[in-house]
This record gives sequence, C-alpha cells and structure tokens, in this order.
Amino acid sequence: MTQTRAFAPFRLAAAGLLLAAVPLLVSAQSFSTLEERMSAAQFREAGLDKLSAEELAKLNAWLQQNVGGTAAAAAPAASASRIGFSEDPTDGSGSVRSRLLGEFRGWEGKTVFALENGQVWQQVGNDKWAGVKLENPAITIEAAAFGSWRLKVEGYNTMTKVKRVR
Repeated sequence: MTQTRAFAPFRLAAAGLLLAAVPLLVSAQSFSTLEERMSAAQFREAGLDKLSAEELAKLNAWLQQNVGGTAAAAAPAASASRIGFSEDPTDGSGSVRSRLLGEFRGWEGKTVFALENGQVWQQVGNDKWAGVKLENPAITIEAAAFGSWRLKVEGYNTMTKVKRVR
C-alpha cells in the first residue's frame, strides 16, 4: 500500500504530461495539405500548381508548423473534403441557403431533399417531423460537428442531419 502511494505523484505528473501532449498529437494527425484542402480549380486559381514539388512541400510544412490543424476548420474547402465533393457546396460562409423544390411535408428518415440550386441532400438519421405542408420553403444547411451537416427549414426550429448526394 505504501509503495502505491509513493508512486501517486509520479502517476499524476505522467497523466498531466500525457494530457498536455494530446492537442499536439491531434493537431499533427488532423493536418491536411493544401492539395487535400482545396479543389483542383481552387488550387490552380491560387497559382499553387506553378510551385515545384519541393516548394509545395515547404509551404505545407510551414502551414503545419505555424497554423496546424486549426486551418482545416477555417478553410472553406475543408467542408468540401468532409462530404467527398471536389467543390465547396457552400457560398464560402459555411452554409447553403436555397429552397426545396415542390411540396414539403417534413421528413421521416432517409428523406431526399432536392434544392433549387441543383444540389441534392439526404437525411442521415431516422428522426421524424410531420404535420407541416409548405411549398418551396427556404432552407439552410449548416456545417455541424465532426464533418456533419444540418438542414433547417426557415421559420421552424427543427433540424435534421443530412449528407450531400449530388
């Protein structure tokens, strides 16, 4: 028993060091290069395609050292990589504002939402919302935690998780 108590301060110090190292490890693991963050068009428009492989590697290394994982959250292109599309589905604000096409009667799990802007989104969960009947309602789709998206119908306080399918 006394031997265990003697190691208690060491255990606390080791646990503290481990907790202090976690943000550094997460930042290093969550870093993505410019090529991964940007669509091909954005990469070209920024003139980054003119850099040599060595110059691009140095730029990515500088970003990782000076910006780290926080740049992924700030970069609009990061939201595109979360959904697997080469172009950002938003207007750069981190959200999509459009209208649903046709009559809207809520959702009931795996509901597909066709938007006026040509995008198609599908409900991810099985939550239900009934008792509403609207024509071409305005909607907002916002980025949420862990790369997910939430759809909200204007004028209502109900949301559902969605993913972009087209």
